[in-house]
Amino acid sequence: MARIRSSEGTNAGAFTASDWTAFVAIALIWGSSFLFIAYALEGFPPGAITMLRIGLGAVALWLLPAARPAVDQADWPRVAVLSIIWTALPFTLFPLAQQWINSALTGMLNGATPIATGLIAWLLLRRRPGSSQLLGIAVGLGGIILIGLPSMGGDSETLGVVLVLVASASYGLSLNVAVPLLQKYGSPPVMARMLTLAFLWTVPYGLVDIGSIELRWVPVASVLALGLAGTGLAYVVMAKLAASVGSTRASFITYAIPVVALALGVGIRGDAVTTSALIGIALVVAGSILASRPDPH
Repeated sequence: MARIRSSEGTNAGAFTASDWTAFVAIALIWGSSFLFIAYALEGFPPGAITMLRIGLGAVALWLLPAARPAVDQADWPRVAVLSIIWTALPFTLFPLAQQWINSALTGMLNGATPIATGLIAWLLLRRRPGSSQLLGIAVGLGGIILIGLPSMGGDSETLGVVLVLVASASYGLSLNVAVPLLQKYGSPPVMARMLTLAFLWTVPYGLVDIGSIELRWVPVASVLALGLAGTGLAYVVMAKLAASVGSTRASFITYAIPVVALALGVGIRGDAVTTSALIGIALVVAGSILASRPDPH
């Protein structure tokens, strides 16, 4: 159980300047990923997007010398689990969901991740989150409800919302599983191996309908951005942030991601959003501020 406790992170105090820099960078990269998925779907089937995104991210990481130190054989089962719950599963679900719901809504719903992360950490650590974190989770949950409910009318839209929430819960579990490995080895060795395994798991689905790919520059550029930046670069930065501030507080990055996704979806693609979704965004931002405050000791 000692290794599970390290998911609390090495810095339980207020975020440092380095932590906030990583936080903002990830918000921008991952907040734009839903926009890139929407453009990628104009030329690629969902499975191909997932496979190529993960494969490109793995290649980008293996080019780093820091990714090459060995990982103990005893830790490979945990890496394999992460390859499914942190990458293969959610990266498969997001393009599927965005066939029925727009990029702004997908990004906003991804704010459910901190709720799942906090609850899972509570169960694993047998330690209640601080009062400010609990309040942040509650406020954020209210925002997620306001964002998602207006899109629960039709069957297809409801399925899209459910897929995004399942992906977000998968992220929440993965952050708790990942931190002990990240603190032991650093992020590049773990992430490179995780993405390599995830690529193998997603190849069969990625080859389905591969003949329908249309090689136009916008979809191709979007897939490249998803793989090299949204997967390779962002995962390393996120892993370092989680190792520093702990899985629960690192997951609060997803309170900032919806703001970026909303701005890009509406501003660039003209995505429609409801008034309740805008109120929900205000709540998830408030939750982010509350949740980033340090734990009491």
